[in-house]
Amino acid sequence: MITVQKTAELTGHGNPVFTLELSQKPGILFTGGNDKGLVEWSLKTNSFIKVMFPVSSSVYAIHCPAGFPYLFAGLRNGDVLVFDFIKQQLLSPLKHHLKPVFDIKSVNHKQELLVASEDGTVSVWSLKTFELLHTIKVSNDTIRNISVSPDEKQVAFALRNNEIQIYDLNDYSQIKTLNGHTLPVFCVQYSPSGEYLLSGSRDAQVKIWDAKSYELIHNIPAHLFAVNSIVFHPTLPYFATGSMDKSIKIWGIDDFKLYKIISREKGLPAHQLSVNKLVWNGNQLISVSDDKNVMIWDIDFGD
Repeated sequence: MITVQKTAELTGHGNPVFTLELSQKPGILFTGGNDKGLVEWSLKTNSFIKVMFPVSSSVYAIHCPAGFPYLFAGLRNGDVLVFDFIKQQLLSPLKHHLKPVFDIKSVNHKQELLVASEDGTVSVWSLKTFELLHTIKVSNDTIRNISVSPDEKQVAFALRNNEIQIYDLNDYSQIKTLNGHTLPVFCVQYSPSGEYLLSGSRDAQVKIWDAKSYELIHNIPAHLFAVNSIVFHPTLPYFATGSMDKSIKIWGIDDFKLYKIISREKGLPAHQLSVNKLVWNGNQLISVSDDKNVMIWDIDFGD
């Protein structure tokens, strides 16, 4: 029996919050959205620390690569801002895309950064020199989300044209196109075991694909509206989904069953507008929303 308790609500954003990311340093959270700055919070005291730096346009993506002292922020104007934690200052931005940047991920063993844009390309940068290494033309339309497989051999891209594209991370060649969603795919996520790839779409469905054969295994009519975020618990066999329908749901990865709904309809002090992004911090689930709030949920999975 899973029980849920809201332990904190972090307020201060003046506009919708689109994204969040845990710092490489434990107990620190970063959030960004349609605001004038990127915000740092303490998860030890559940309180505001500071505005890290001002931004000229909305923040759609934040990424803190493991093993590097940097924070990357992808902006609506196409720029990627680079904050150096050691120097405590912004470095020169990564300027390449002219359309919004929707996601940023890293490939640790190659020390490379992947930046996905509305222009349909993924730019690949060196994490050591910040040099632009490659540009991959994935689509003629928006790339909304990136997921790197746990073994870092493959990468999945969620596309606005309803497809999921799978690429080889060795040479960035295309492996497979997954068709199944009837509307734009907003999120993709490999399971920590590497067994599954999950996708969530504007069609409100979550699809489970075999991550070896990329055959469709299962479909979940998960929400009433778009599925914006899918996140796997770091150690337990569960994943959570956040939706435009204002709810968060927790599912079993072994049985694909629904175990918990976090919503106002269920009597919980949940978000009043679209849930845009989720992240696990141990057994805490953290959510951000169009309602401008950051919510922290303690999830008790029982025995």
